[in-house]
Amino acid sequence: MRWIVIAMSVLSLAACKETAAPSWQGYVEGEYVRVASPEAGILQSLMVARGQTVAAGAPLFVLESESEAALRREADQRVLQADARLADLQKGRRPDEIAAIDAQQARARAALDLARANLARQEKLVASGFVSHAVLDEARAAVDQAAAQVAELVAQRRVARLAARPDEIAAARAEAQAARAALAQAQWRLDRKAVAAPVAGAVQDRLYLPGEFVPAGNPVVALLPPDNLKLRFFVGETELARVKPGQTVRASCDGCGAEIPATIRFVSTQAEYTPPVIYSRESRAKLVYLVEAAVAAKDAARLHVGQPIEVRLP
Repeated sequence: MRWIVIAMSVLSLAACKETAAPSWQGYVEGEYVRVASPEAGILQSLMVARGQTVAAGAPLFVLESESEAALRREADQRVLQADARLADLQKGRRPDEIAAIDAQQARARAALDLARANLARQEKLVASGFVSHAVLDEARAAVDQAAAQVAELVAQRRVARLAARPDEIAAARAEAQAARAALAQAQWRLDRKAVAAPVAGAVQDRLYLPGEFVPAGNPVVALLPPDNLKLRFFVGETELARVKPGQTVRASCDGCGAEIPATIRFVSTQAEYTPPVIYSRESRAKLVYLVEAAVAAKDAARLHVGQPIEVRLP
């Protein structure tokens, strides 16, 4: 009877060992959002501290912007200049200029009336035989000249009320559009000197201090959004078939309290040997596969980058 009990106990322990859910060792990793400005400049002010949590759109840092502000003002004046030129071409001359043409036209009409009256007198004198035909020809030429002068001034007044030629107006309109594009570019460069947080997250690092020169494109602040925390653990070759993307696992760590649920997002297809630094109970070399799992934002607050974890199947 004693041997039967011992045998049943051994079989029960073996069955438990075979059905126990496996667990794997790993760590917490974070994917940082490194915030930079596309413009270079001296770091004028830094509004955040390391460890501070910021919301999306919160100001992070400001670079000096005297040069960009001057370019913005210059571009604004060029827009005003181009708009004024376009407006001037789209309308006729000023009222005073048209009034001057009207005065010249009145003087020309008076001269025409005088020339016609003189022509009528000369025609009578020629008919009476008092003057020669040459004098009559001169009177007729004076009338023609005065009439041409009136016609010229009438045309000038009509042109004075017209806008410029269509191709000239089109060129001025294109120049105004180019000036506005240059203004938008100058404003964009000026806006890039004051950088806000693109996402909400915790400030993990400040890479420059106020007064230092920041090259264009160099990160100034590193943010860690809660959604960018993930669990990385390594699964042995014999257990690889038990994990797949979309599967739920549970992670535990020292001081984390209740187990943290996570969803497997990535399973590596390439095998590797256990790296020399890995949170594993075993030290012998074996083939392992990298697996990454995402945690919910509400659980990310309990985790820290680099923290050792233990992952198991539910």
